[in-house]
Amino acid sequence: MSNDNKSIHEFDVNLICEYFAGMERQGPGSPEVTIDAIGFIDNLTDESRIADLGCGTGGQTMILAQHAPGVITGIDLFPAFIDLFNANAAKHNLQNRVKGIVGSMDALSFQDEELDLIWSEGAIYNIGFERGLNEWRRFLKKGGYVAVTEASWFTEERPEEIDRFWVEAYPEIDTIPNKVAQLQKAGYIPVATFILPENCWTEHFYAPQVAAQEAFLNKYPGNKTAEELVAYQRQEAKLYDKYKAFYGYVFYIGKKI
Repeated sequence: MSNDNKSIHEFDVNLICEYFAGMERQGPGSPEVTIDAIGFIDNLTDESRIADLGCGTGGQTMILAQHAPGVITGIDLFPAFIDLFNANAAKHNLQNRVKGIVGSMDALSFQDEELDLIWSEGAIYNIGFERGLNEWRRFLKKGGYVAVTEASWFTEERPEEIDRFWVEAYPEIDTIPNKVAQLQKAGYIPVATFILPENCWTEHFYAPQVAAQEAFLNKYPGNKTAEELVAYQRQEAKLYDKYKAFYGYVFYIGKKI
């Protein structure tokens, strides 16, 4: 695929949904990392209210529910993901505590200071890290937590090819100290920051796509959009393999002041 890099957002939404629907995760992550992040949240009880924004089919939400008390609302723009999310909750016998609803992270229907924890893995980029942190803050109680993963640079300098790819895909990508400064400026105490291990990309995100890509292409022979989507994902996986020393996902955990 040429480098008139289409951003992933320009692809047909239904095709993107179908492509990712069969996967446990719609972005890099792992059960271990979700559990590690939960370890920094210290105020949760059975009465706690939690929101998982951009929850996808809920791979990480179910882990969250199994390792933390409280009632969780998953929110995603795509009805197909929410249907799978709710089926997933039932399958894990969590339907009394975990419910998915269709909604947008830039138009949330929570009350001010209703939530104890806002979770978002691999999704805050949809509205931008700074904007998300600033807009979501009012829904959190004082002392409530935000826990998000965000694409970040590991170094000040990096090769031009990967710099260009990311700046086109997500102009807000930045270094970890700059992201922590944004978190602090938005009114949170930076509680923890850690880089997601490489297996969150390889084993949990790119590896499951290999078989899915073949099936997807067989289902849509000659469909240019389907072919471009697969080409884009393959290119992204190649770039990660080549340049993973320079970027990755980082968990940022903050406590509302």
